[in-house]
Amino acid sequence: RPLDLGKLLAARLQAARARPYLATALFALHPVASRRVPTMAVDRHWRCYAFPAFVDRTPVEELAAVWVHEVSHLLRDHHGRSDRVARERGLTGPGERLRMNIAADCEINDDAFGDGLPCPEGAVLPAGLGLPPGELMEDYLRQFRLGPATRDHVWLDCGSGADGLERAWDLGPDGAHGLSEQERDAVRFRVARGITARPGSAPRSWRRWAEEAFHPPQPWRELLGAALRAAVTGSGAGDDYRYGRPARRSAAVPGAVLPSLRRTPPRVAVVIDTSGSVADAELGSALLEVAAISRAVGGRRDLVSVVPCDAAADRVHRMCRAGGIPLTGGGGTDLRAGFTRALS
Repeated sequence: RPLDLGKLLAARLQAARARPYLATALFALHPVASRRVPTMAVDRHWRCYAFPAFVDRTPVEELAAVWVHEVSHLLRDHHGRSDRVARERGLTGPGERLRMNIAADCEINDDAFGDGLPCPEGAVLPAGLGLPPGELMEDYLRQFRLGPATRDHVWLDCGSGADGLERAWDLGPDGAHGLSEQERDAVRFRVARGITARPGSAPRSWRRWAEEAFHPPQPWRELLGAALRAAVTGSGAGDDYRYGRPARRSAAVPGAVLPSLRRTPPRVAVVIDTSGSVADAELGSALLEVAAISRAVGGRRDLVSVVPCDAAADRVHRMCRAGGIPLTGGGGTDLRAGFTRALS
């Protein structure tokens, strides 16, 4: 049977009515009939592939929910994030890509349904895998492996737009009806602007995504270094006298050496996230930053203290050497306790 395009487009219209803040992205997707996809899938060029038999047997309400699910993969850049995670953690093979697809579905589905969109049959939910809601794909990837808990999801395939792995049915960058990189960014920007303009109608996860879209990640290492340099070398009146460099007024007082005013280097407290979601490699990177901070304050290790914190703050450690700081933790995450301990 040919694809029932009228039913599929009616479902898209219903999805836009149920989630008006996603309407720009929904209507940017181009539907393509394919008998090689299990249900519906997307590629990174914003094409939506639909299996005609799946469209025939699925009610319009559920198809609308699937539309929202698939476009969410693209808006949240799951293909690009999956590629980055695969490079950073050395994940290879279709099994790992399936795990990324499941983790991406957990990120989306915990608050995607309801309010006019029924949960489709077989949808992956965090609770079904014993995982907490409200986390990101990268966090979920650390918390489960393929096994008995995921055997009901081996059929899952949301396409290269969900996990970054090219499929045989993909039309590719030169195929018809694909969006360019600039067009994809423009769609994301318009959706993010719509969410921030009316934040009351979007779930918290979408509001968080929109904030990150407007305020992309910053080069934090350069910003941290600049802040430390400004604190150490910034101009201003000194707060203590030092004889290490005599005052220039000494020339006017023969036979006397006058001290000069010097600024005391800042006292730095470093709060390190030691919760269970932080990998050993990230903790090692944090210790390297602590050593760099010590050098930035003139090697005064007595001015640097470290506070390991997961859901509770550990005791404050004065820095002798970075490798000797015990990074205890492994629980949940609540850095407010660490900030309170550092400020005190």
